[in-house]
Amino acid sequence: MNSNLSNIKKAKLFLDKKECIAIPTETVYGLASNAYSNKATAKIFILKKRPKKNPLISHYQSLKMLKKDCHLNDNFFKLYKKFCPGPITFILKLKKKSKISKNVTNNKQTLAVRFPKHPLTRRLLKNIEYPLAAPSANISSNISPVTKNDVIDEFGKKIKFILDGGRSKVGLESTIISLIKKPQILRLGGVEISKINKVLRTKLKYNKKKNIVVPGQSKVHYSPGIPIRLNIKKSKPNEAFILIKKRKSFDKNFYYLSKTKNLKEAAKKLYKTLRVIKKKNFKSIAVEKIPNIGFGEAINDRLIRASKF
Repeated sequence: MNSNLSNIKKAKLFLDKKECIAIPTETVYGLASNAYSNKATAKIFILKKRPKKNPLISHYQSLKMLKKDCHLNDNFFKLYKKFCPGPITFILKLKKKSKISKNVTNNKQTLAVRFPKHPLTRRLLKNIEYPLAAPSANISSNISPVTKNDVIDEFGKKIKFILDGGRSKVGLESTIISLIKKPQILRLGGVEISKINKVLRTKLKYNKKKNIVVPGQSKVHYSPGIPIRLNIKKSKPNEAFILIKKRKSFDKNFYYLSKTKNLKEAAKKLYKTLRVIKKKNFKSIAVEKIPNIGFGEAINDRLIRASKF
């Protein structure tokens, strides 16, 4: 407990100096800085080699602070009550008097916000007077990090401080829903669409429109740097084989996301498995067919983007 408090104080010290640090969340690790500071948020784009047109998600601890920056509506409160804190991001209308940096919004009048569930990051947010802009802590288009060591793999010593919170429990980024006018699902993630529909009493589907710019929607993303083949029944020589159901035979190139077709388990293991395979000398990756339902839909979205390497 004392070490956690000490590390939170260190994290705050760096953030107050407008530095970038890595923080744990239940989804993936984030590269965080003061969302009100142009200087601090500019460093995120430089470190990640991220296109400036790609907006950032701002992380909040309280509704009181969010109300200073955004207009809130009935749909927001319904979803907030059910899923927050947790792996869901809301696109909301920005207030004119908001202090949010234009780097975060790409000069738009909307803001992506979420309330992370990880206890360390929630405690950190409670001890600072600004929200944290925090995309995934990786080089743009690379595999998202789910542990402190993954962040080190990406950045080495370029990051001033990493708040170590263990392995991310969800393992996929947050679901993004726009609440500007009619609700729209803009990114698949840690909250299944069926659960959102149940709360809002709607029949929303994933919106694949390319004219809406949101985090994590680059055509090439989450890539291990080698070719990926999808919906495969049999692997090639020198090819890693990602599976979600236990096979009778065994091969050293088998990598199980799950042995029982548990899609929630598979989602949690996806990025770590891709990163493990990346460190081997395989020439490519084969992935057996993953059911395109629930978390499987989000997994397939990530694999399709990763396969466009």
